[in-house]
Amino acid sequence: MSTWMVVEDEPDIYEVLLAMFEMWGIEGVAFVDGEEAVAWIDDVDNGRFKGELPELALLDIRLPGDINGIEVGRRLRESPILGKIAIVLTTGYQMEAENKEEAMVVTKADLWLPKPLPKFNELQGTLESVIAKRRQQNAQAIFVTEPEPDNDDTETIPSRTAAMKASTSKSFKKTDKLRRSSSEESSATADTANLPSESDTPVSNS
Repeated sequence: MSTWMVVEDEPDIYEVLLAMFEMWGIEGVAFVDGEEAVAWIDDVDNGRFKGELPELALLDIRLPGDINGIEVGRRLRESPILGKIAIVLTTGYQMEAENKEEAMVVTKADLWLPKPLPKFNELQGTLESVIAKRRQQNAQAIFVTEPEPDNDDTETIPSRTAAMKASTSKSFKKTDKLRRSSSEESSATADTANLPSESDTPVSNS
């Protein structure tokens, strides 16, 4: 069974959401303020929570207390365990486009969903689509950032190639030198053979 997280202070809303989740075969984890949600995130990060982790967080931006939904979303993204779940921001208040964009950037949210929320089937389809897209993004991110194997042999290929070239060049030089030396010796031998010997030197009769 999949698990979805809800941070919502209005009982009429989170109770309906939890009932809908149950009908869809989803287990809901609900928090009524930001402090509760952040405390739970800390429990997850420190291994104190043993239940199934959510793959979606539906966060109301305006919450009672000092921690709003944006801060909860930011904390989720910083979590080494929950950092890749789908995040949907929701609010019934009008926000300036600039503030809305900032909230999306800070939380790296997958969707902005204004209240009133869509009806039953539409909401289910929307949230499932968000989760599917997030799964795909996470899979692609893992593929792209997968480090190449550390292979010392691969790293030394250029140096080995250079060494082989240097060695081959030296061999050619040695061979060429030997050939020239051999040729010079042959020439010297031939010249020596053509020199007159003592027996060939005329003897003076004087």
